[in-house]
Amino acid sequence: MISDQRLSSQEASRDTLLTLFLCGDVMTGRGIDQVLPYPGNPRLHEPYMTSAKDYAMLAEEVNGPIPKPVDFAYIWGDALEEFRCINPDVRIINLETAVTASRKFWAGKCIHYRMQPRNIPCISAAKIDCCVLANNHVLDWGYAGLTETLTTLDGANLKVAGAGRNLSEAEAPAIIEVAGKGRVMVFGFGHESSGIPSLWSARSDRPGVNLLPDLSEDTVRRIAKRILGLKREGDCVVASIHWGGNWGYEVLSAQRQFAHRLIDQAQVDVVHGHSSHHPKGVEVYQGKPVVFGCGDFLNDYEGISGYEEFRGDLTLMYFVTMDLATGKLVSLIMTPMQIRRFRLSYAHFDDVHWLQQGMDREVRSLGARIELIDDFRLALSAGK
Repeated sequence: MISDQRLSSQEASRDTLLTLFLCGDVMTGRGIDQVLPYPGNPRLHEPYMTSAKDYAMLAEEVNGPIPKPVDFAYIWGDALEEFRCINPDVRIINLETAVTASRKFWAGKCIHYRMQPRNIPCISAAKIDCCVLANNHVLDWGYAGLTETLTTLDGANLKVAGAGRNLSEAEAPAIIEVAGKGRVMVFGFGHESSGIPSLWSARSDRPGVNLLPDLSEDTVRRIAKRILGLKREGDCVVASIHWGGNWGYEVLSAQRQFAHRLIDQAQVDVVHGHSSHHPKGVEVYQGKPVVFGCGDFLNDYEGISGYEEFRGDLTLMYFVTMDLATGKLVSLIMTPMQIRRFRLSYAHFDDVHWLQQGMDREVRSLGARIELIDDFRLALSAGK
């Protein structure tokens, strides 16, 4: 839902409309892994926790028992109904965990996320098309852990972006063919501001992530050369970027300029930002959507105190509809969810209203508004 200056879905040919599902961090390791059918080794190397089982216990202390083991679809909860209602063409997540049985953790790092590979059907249960891996947890269990992650995802027919067995793989986009419409190309990027160690950068002879050296114009030029060498007419290009800290609403001018340059110079159609533990601002630039921080989507943080003012238990499903004929945004609908007992449920109206007010406050400075369109959905509207 956007302003009258923009195309409405009724005015566009249905054949040219493409709807993407985007979300932030899907953290199915650690505590969530322990309630799935095949819990992995719970041993942790954290300052305050030594067993992943303790995170499940914390969640139960706060919100009640979790029926262990849960089935693979359990964690998605009401999100599955929302998928059925909206039926997006492509589903993209930031998968923020290693999928490995490796025991060799990355020394010097305080937190290590790991999901047992036999639990990968929990991702397939939501019919996810692409897992972005350029984040600060995918190498928590070393280069061998990343390699096993890539092998496991490939075996489950899940496309990946932003990490690989070498630099060429890490830079390559995930390409999703949408029957009768065209292609979606997802490029994954990570930035050290999100906590990604510099040693995680992929090289020609080493696995790793597609780590941005900086947010400069030179970096944009290199990205533009790569994208323009692959993009065809009618393609939708998504730049999925893991950047920034966990808490706080500020959108840095460097991030905003980088997003704008990606659109202007690299012909990116959608900027999909993540790393923040709560939703941040959204804007429309040159008819293209920029989501600066999607917020966590699934995590095991229930019962962990601190930063309550940001309501990290509230998450958003982002449904971005583009018109492939014009390359412009048609609508951006957001469905609030709440994490309880490691499961997504529709948020209560009071919480939906709280999210609407907070996000509207943040996006006004970016030239947009957030409107309540029914009892449980929000929409981006252009204009202050």
